[in-house]
Formats: sequence, C-alpha cells, structure tokens
Amino acid sequence: MSALPQGAVAPRGGGLPLTTVLAFSSTGIPLAVMALALGVFLPRYFAGHIGISLVAVGAAFTIVRLIDIAFDPMIGALMDRTRTPIGRYRPWVIAGAPVMMLGAYKLFNPPAGAGEVYLIVWLLVIYAALSIVSLAHAAWASSIATSYDERSRVYGWMHAVGVAGAVGLLLLPALTGGRIEPGSGGSMPAVGWIVIAAIPLATALCVLLAPERVAPRNAAETFDLREYWQALKRPEMIRLILADLALALGPGTTAAIYVFFFHDAKAFNYAQVSILLVPFIGAGLLGAPVWARLAQRFGKHQTLMGATVAYAVFQTILMAIPKGLFLSTALGMFAVGFTASAFVVLVRAMVADVGDAIRLEQGKEQAGLLYAMVTSTQKVGAAISVGIIFPVLSLVGYNAADNANNTADAIFGLEMCYLFAPIIFVLIGGACFFGYGMNAEKHAAIRAALDARDQAATA
Repeated sequence: MSALPQGAVAPRGGGLPLTTVLAFSSTGIPLAVMALALGVFLPRYFAGHIGISLVAVGAAFTIVRLIDIAFDPMIGALMDRTRTPIGRYRPWVIAGAPVMMLGAYKLFNPPAGAGEVYLIVWLLVIYAALSIVSLAHAAWASSIATSYDERSRVYGWMHAVGVAGAVGLLLLPALTGGRIEPGSGGSMPAVGWIVIAAIPLATALCVLLAPERVAPRNAAETFDLREYWQALKRPEMIRLILADLALALGPGTTAAIYVFFFHDAKAFNYAQVSILLVPFIGAGLLGAPVWARLAQRFGKHQTLMGATVAYAVFQTILMAIPKGLFLSTALGMFAVGFTASAFVVLVRAMVADVGDAIRLEQGKEQAGLLYAMVTSTQKVGAAISVGIIFPVLSLVGYNAADNANNTADAIFGLEMCYLFAPIIFVLIGGACFFGYGMNAEKHAAIRAALDARDQAATA
C-alpha cells in the first residue's frame, strides 16, 4: 500500500526529482535550528541570562536527555506498526509539529523566576517533539530512497537543507542590523518566534509534496522485545551505535561551551561568535553533497573513516590559530564543519541499509526502531557532554555569568575542555568501521531480494 500526495509518484528504480527531495527535506530546517539552539544558545541563555547555575543547567539537560533515551525505542516501534490512509510516518510528522511549537515558545520565553524544574519540564516537551519528528522524518526517508547510492543523495540533501536553516539563524545579526543576536539574552524571545513560525511552513511542504511508499505487509505487525534485541545485536548495528555515540560526543563536547570559548578564550564579541558558526554549519551545504558523492565512489564506511581523520587534523589547526584573528578562525571553522558534516549523513544512510537486511530476515519494517537506536546515542552523547563539561568548568573556577571576569587558569581550563575531547572521540568513531561488512555489493543483493518479494506480495 502507498500513501502519496495527489499527483506525486514514488519512483522505484530512478532517483527522486530534486524538487521533491528539497520539499521533503524542509522539515529539517526547524529540526536543525532547534538542535543548534539547544546545543549552543539555550544552555548559555539559562545559565548566563536567566540566572540558573552552571551545575543546575548541566544537570537539567543531563536528566532530560537520559529520560528521553527510553522514549525513542518505544515511539520508533509504534511508528513501524502505524498504517493510515496517508502513510506510516507522515502522521507522526504532523502530530509532532504543534508540540514542538509549544516547547519552543516556553523555552525561548521563560517567565520571571523560572528555575531548574521549569527548564526540565519544557526540555522534556521539546525533546519528545523533536524525537517524534526527527525519527519519523529519517525513517520516512529510508522508504522513499531504496538504493545504496540514492540514500547517500537523499540524506545528504536532508542535511544540507537543515544546514541552510541553521545558517539563517546565525545570520540574524547581519540580517537585522544587530537587533537580533542569538546568544544574547535579550534576543532569545525573538529567535523563538522565528522558530515557531518556521515549523508549520516546513511541515506543510514536507507532508503535502513528498511521497511515502509503505512496504507490503509480510508478517504480523507486532512488537516484542526479542525483535529489538535481534536488531541491536547485529554486528553492523553495534558498530553503528558505538560509532554514532563517539561521533556525537566529539562535536557535542564543543557545542555546549562554544559561546564561552570563542567569547572568553578567543576574544570575539557575541555578534562575531554567532557569525563564526556560519562557516562551520554552512560548510555542510557543500560538505553533505560532497561526502555523499564520495560515498557513492568509495563506499560509505570508508568515506566516513577518512572524514574522521580529516576532522582531527582541522580541529588541531583551528585550536592553534591565535585569538582575535577572525578571518583565519572562520576558515578553520569552515574546514572543521566540512568534515563534521559527513558524520550524520553517512551514519543515517548506513542505518537504512541495515534496515533492509533486517526486513529481509524478519519480514517486518524496523526503520523507526533502528533510527531510535542511533538517535538515542546522540542523546546520550549530548547528556554526557553537558553533564560533565559544565561541572568541570565550575571546578576550574569558570564563571558563566554575563560580563564576568575569569582568571587565566579558568580560561585555560575552558580551552582544555574544548581541545582534547572532540579529537579523541571522533577518531574512536572512525575506528569502529574497520572491517565493516555492509558494502554496496552486499546491499544490492539484499535490495534485489526485497524487491522481488515485495512484487510477489503486491501481485
């Protein structure tokens, strides 16, 4: 059974038209903007402007991410068993959008006296909504892009479109003549309203214009814990989960302290700090399609391993640039962002390939469940990075308050937090793919068997 917008056609052999891919990818814009805000700006907003302590903010983010981890597998399993006249994953994208709008409103517009409990409650709401929409979007993509190479293309464009939204957020200081500066406490409510306005627009483009093809039912659409365990213990999934955790911890350790580092250690003002994220995130516009094309030539896991080595090299160069050199730092940020853009694109595409192997064996769609596994690792990485680094900054005497005067030792501690963790974790992530077995030839045989079985079931 297929659920398609009127006039849309879900292709079987060829690739999707670029206009359809872009419409489908539009949901990634608010997802990327919220991820940027939650990872970079909102921790500082609540610690520096609202007045909650660093330790309390770190604890709030850690508690919520750990709670949210258990939510993803359950919701992923429910998605895989959903069958409606408009598709399997489309209804979940529609349902998650208004919840995400509510959470964004509450987090960007906290009342006077908002404390740790308020932060935890609304972080739970926003992360639940983000889980619903991002899981449904990623699993939906695996159903509309079925070939090994087409998945690299579609996931690459999904990442690039999300990057465009994040870059738009970072360009707000230039676009508004300095009136809106993400990271500045007085500008955050305005940023929130921009996010809230983008959510329904992007959702409408995706759900109205993108096709969804639901695989024929080949087994009872039920869920038990044995299926979860069978998928989890597959060697390919173990590698992907461990690698995704390490690749999340790497950049994640820098995201939460990014504003602190570039403002206090590198001596840039808040407007420059926001602008410096533009080349880092904007590099994904070029990087995602390039890494996708390289993956088509050299294979996904080989390309990802090369990207991790390149990340370590460019992160080291970035750290060596003297403070206050804006152009040199911007170039360094572009190089690091270009290599980092490979991580999510290629891991998500490889998860879809493993999903095909599991569906061939079990006769059931498990894409939502598989993506729940890797999004859980992202959340563990985010929880660990914020929950560890913020207390460490407090221990070395770093003061996160607006206009605080920090000692040289506190700044040095900040620099050490920013330097070592990302390189170590990213290289561990790349090492997970030595001997990885799911290559283009193996996946082509799996797809041929699936297509033959699906055609027989349809007939």
